[in-house]
Amino acid sequence: MTALPGETPGTAGTDTPEGDAPTEATDAEAPAHTEAPDATDAEATEAGASAAETGEVEEASADEATGSAEATEGAGDTAGVSADGEGDAAAPALSEAQAELAAQRELRERIAQRKAAKDGPVAAGTKLSGTAADLLAAVRAVESGEKAGTEFFDSHLGTPTPRRAAPAPAAQPRRPDPAAAPVERPAASPEAVDAVRAVLTEGGAPEALARPATGTLGEQAAELLRADPWQLLAVPGVRPEQADGFARALLGAGCGPDDERRTAALVGWVLERAALQGHTALDAEAVRAALAERAVRDPDEAVRHAVEEGVALVFQEGAEAGFEGVEDVEAEAPAEGDAPEGETEAPEPVQVLLGLDRYALAEESLADGLARLLNACEKGADWAEAAAAAPSPSAAELIRTAATAGLVVHSGGEAARAEPAALIAAARGLGLRALGAAHSEDGRRRLAGAIGAPEAAVTLAGLLSGTEGPGRDEDGALALDLLVVLDAPQLDVEGAAVLVEALADGARLVLSGDPGVLGSAGAGRVFADVLAARACPQVVSRTPDPGPIGELLSGIGIGELNQVEAPGKEVVIVPVRDAGEAVHRTVQLVADSVPRAFSIPAAETQVITVGHGGAAGTRALNEALKQRLNPGPGRFGGFDPGDRVVHVPAPGRAVPGVVRSADAEGLHLDCGGTPVVVPQERVEAVVRHGWALSAHQTAGMRWPAAVVVLPGDAAAGLSRPWVYTAFGRGERHLSVVHGVDQALPHAVAQVPAQERTTRLRPLLEALPTPDAAS
Repeated sequence: MTALPGETPGTAGTDTPEGDAPTEATDAEAPAHTEAPDATDAEATEAGASAAETGEVEEASADEATGSAEATEGAGDTAGVSADGEGDAAAPALSEAQAELAAQRELRERIAQRKAAKDGPVAAGTKLSGTAADLLAAVRAVESGEKAGTEFFDSHLGTPTPRRAAPAPAAQPRRPDPAAAPVERPAASPEAVDAVRAVLTEGGAPEALARPATGTLGEQAAELLRADPWQLLAVPGVRPEQADGFARALLGAGCGPDDERRTAALVGWVLERAALQGHTALDAEAVRAALAERAVRDPDEAVRHAVEEGVALVFQEGAEAGFEGVEDVEAEAPAEGDAPEGETEAPEPVQVLLGLDRYALAEESLADGLARLLNACEKGADWAEAAAAAPSPSAAELIRTAATAGLVVHSGGEAARAEPAALIAAARGLGLRALGAAHSEDGRRRLAGAIGAPEAAVTLAGLLSGTEGPGRDEDGALALDLLVVLDAPQLDVEGAAVLVEALADGARLVLSGDPGVLGSAGAGRVFADVLAARACPQVVSRTPDPGPIGELLSGIGIGELNQVEAPGKEVVIVPVRDAGEAVHRTVQLVADSVPRAFSIPAAETQVITVGHGGAAGTRALNEALKQRLNPGPGRFGGFDPGDRVVHVPAPGRAVPGVVRSADAEGLHLDCGGTPVVVPQERVEAVVRHGWALSAHQTAGMRWPAAVVVLPGDAAAGLSRPWVYTAFGRGERHLSVVHGVDQALPHAVAQVPAQERTTRLRPLLEALPTPDAAS
């Protein structure tokens, strides 16, 4: 076996007894009725659509993507409910949701008529349908001057927000007006929650689902659920068999597997599950296959009905086309051997994709916004002197490229972060409003140190929320001339669309990151798609990461697990035979060996493992590490002062912290020097112990030492990006608790990143942009 050299610092320990429970690599298949959806669990949701069918173990998404804490234990007990409690099956008056669907159908008809009248190529955005297409068409009408901004916003949103112009150079940045801040969705009324609770009880579903169901479905949730019980599938954590049991209890014999309400909800559920795996769309055939697995006898008709009802949008890739029905689109693709007479070449294959409108609109908006930045850039200041003074050739190249382009992609490892830091410093030296945004607080601190100006670095979440950075100008745009986004692979498509929309015309955007790390927690692969589309200049750093860890990562990045010289024990292999020994040796390394050999305290050593469940997952490791490092009764919801935790305030954000205290207000945390109070009712959902994390939770962060735990049952969860990410979290020392034998070199050599189905790349390739650099 190709193995890393070295030995564990300190003395070896003895085995610890294992439990009788079988080990598991992930918790993906845990039924919902045994455990609530976990906001920090990467494996809390099963793979969506095609990912589930291929059996891939994907840790990514749900840990940061599920925020539905309210679905507590028992959330899925509806699966085995009987049909005895038959409820009122009478259809209520037309609901808001049904009226919206009817409106969407009318909109699609008008859009189809407009597209049929076009003679030229279909412009970007015309493959949308429903509300998303109407929104995009209206925005473009406002931008072109065809309609007044107030006309659209008064009729659709109620608040006029005119298109902003590029900020004047002398404009003074100011904080956004609190009155203009986005209005959060009001909390569900007690009456609505009580009404939903009554329907849930009638259908045998847990009352704990009342609040999340009302939050998801709105004030009319009770009416919607009574008319269409499968709407319960929209609530995070609910699975089809549970919604089926709920429907049987309410509708009795009046429902079956091919009920149109069921099939439409299943299509939406399949696409939502796919989004948790990073897909913004799915091949129509994959959706049909998923429906067939759920006992739908006519998947074709089910998909067609879902499209007609506005549940899903249809996209035709591989040829220019507007919105079509699934049946019509696929009819256009001639069968093999049926090429028209006189044609020698077969037409370009047509791929039919299904997607949710939220991701379709985000990808369309992002593609148009990136093209806007490219086309609106002006040369401005003279950057030649700044480039000449750059600290490295790669930094000089980045400065010269950013001087002439509104959008630049920069790729490189940890050492290459000095290059965007040099660009920010150079821009600020020229009097430009330049800022760097990192994925995490740890990344922000490292960037601020590299720039030498703490005020020049922010977290991306803080920048967008207005709590960090210069705020907005008088036109509502970020008061910036240059924004550099580090850890760009962590950008999901919706977050990226919001970010790009916040930049004024004429601003410059640099996306910087390491292509080898794990992708975003949310849907999309923005950084990879922009790289692949080659629609903008790209700068590849020539600065390698130093030392044995850097040399090891360089090999992993190209698919090789090489032996490296580690005279200072920077890289150490700790072989183990089973999960019990893996836990024991991990605790020994964190508590004794690493502090003694490297003077790195336990608080600065991060444990990383593949899954949350199993005998050596994050839960088991955190329990063992707490017993050793901070024992206590867990009197504050399972936590004690001094516990290391990870806080997930929003999907995709994992913030390490330490418990300080607790009172009636909630759990008090210290997250990188920032005090955070988590309300009591949210603690169970958004706070977990943090001595051991998943690789996705550690993305964008580094620690002085990292201990990567690979028990035997983790083999199925390994991939080259996972290994690259986990092994790169340690700055001075890396210990690998190794129990997967040949699975590790095999994963590095032959298991690349899981493919994500997205539409951003073809959208970027189709947009008119300036000549891109090679």
